[in-house]
Amino acid sequence: MTSLGTRRPSTPRRPGAPATARARSTSSKTPATTKQSRSKQPASKQSASTRAGGNAEQAQHDAQGALSYYLIAGSSVLLVIIGVTMVFSASIIDSMHGNEGNPYLGGQRQIIFAIAGIVLGAIASRLPVALYRKLAWPAVIAGLALQAAVYTPYGVYGGGNRNSLWIPGVNQIIQPAEFLKLGLALFLGLVLARKAHQLHDWRHVLVPGALMAGVAALFVVLGGDLGTMLVVVTLTVGAYFVAGLPMRWFAAAGVLGSGALAFLLIAAPYRMDRIRFFLGMEDDPEVIARLGYQVTHGLRALGTGGVSGVGLGASREKWAYLPEAETDYILAIIGEELGLLGTLVVILLFAALAVGLFRVIRRHRDPFVQIATGGIAAWILGQALINIGVVVNLLPVIGVPLPLVSAGGSSLLATLLALGIVLAFARDEPGARRAATSRPSVVARSLAVMGQGRRG
Repeated sequence: MTSLGTRRPSTPRRPGAPATARARSTSSKTPATTKQSRSKQPASKQSASTRAGGNAEQAQHDAQGALSYYLIAGSSVLLVIIGVTMVFSASIIDSMHGNEGNPYLGGQRQIIFAIAGIVLGAIASRLPVALYRKLAWPAVIAGLALQAAVYTPYGVYGGGNRNSLWIPGVNQIIQPAEFLKLGLALFLGLVLARKAHQLHDWRHVLVPGALMAGVAALFVVLGGDLGTMLVVVTLTVGAYFVAGLPMRWFAAAGVLGSGALAFLLIAAPYRMDRIRFFLGMEDDPEVIARLGYQVTHGLRALGTGGVSGVGLGASREKWAYLPEAETDYILAIIGEELGLLGTLVVILLFAALAVGLFRVIRRHRDPFVQIATGGIAAWILGQALINIGVVVNLLPVIGVPLPLVSAGGSSLLATLLALGIVLAFARDEPGARRAATSRPSVVARSLAVMGQGRRG
């Protein structure tokens, strides 16, 4: 009889053994699988992050390329809008007395020229850079021919200068020197880009660039227009500076230019009177009263405006007190009606335009584009500085208009056409064409990314 305590139990069948084995097998595989999936997850995240970073970098690059375009276009259009508005206000009295009682004729003409100039600039901005290389020689030759025609019977004398040309058949008067400046800028861009590595040799400095610029300046100053001649010289200096002309040549040119300027001043007694008055060396009361009239009323307009101005259209100086109120002294009317704030807006818009132009010079790879833009920038910004300096009495009176703002069809058309050409150059910047053809939302995101990159 077998005792229950000594009885050997039989080994039971373990139906769960396969499940346990599978569980062990599963548990043994789970860490490897988890580890493998974990190793894959950071790779996918890293790939997405890399793609996002690449897209952000590309967007920032495109936005940087498009920034020059928008700075130039935006500031130019805003200056034109301000100019048309102020020409309406400043010219209303003269228009009412001199144009069969139509007080708005001056402003209406400025609107027509502004629309035509914007259309020309828009067309010019769409043309290829290679076309402007081909047009450089014809443009400067045509400009010189038109300027020479000023000394024919079709030339018009006015304002102490012979710098206008009557176009028969259309009954329109133009100022050829404005278009000559554009042709000269393109010409200097073409020839100096080819001779950039030879500018250490005086022969390549003078021929044909400086020679052509000298002929252009001579054609202008022969008509008595010293102010426009100074702008032509400024344009030439800007082009040569961007081209990399050694500084010793600028020093030599400065000495020769100072001598030539002194001769031009001495040769014209009325110019010497202006210099003597500006320096406070004039003793003749009649001369002081005559030359100080415009300066005094210009400063009075600026002072009357204060910070916020007397109100749009409420200027007192435009009532035949301030000569050339809608042209050379339009900034004084802006200061009177819109105050210091309005004047600062105009100056800041010119500063934004300068930034856009300098960005094209710095970022573009084509020497022709860089030099031509340098000449155009020196022309527009230099002329603006001269005009502002005259109005605030930091410079003697020189008759040059404020670009994009003053009344005058030739000046406005030539300036907008020149800026349209620079916009064509800006569209050719790295990344600019892709950004310009993107949807507005894409451009906005690109500019936002660029702003985040700067803050970061």
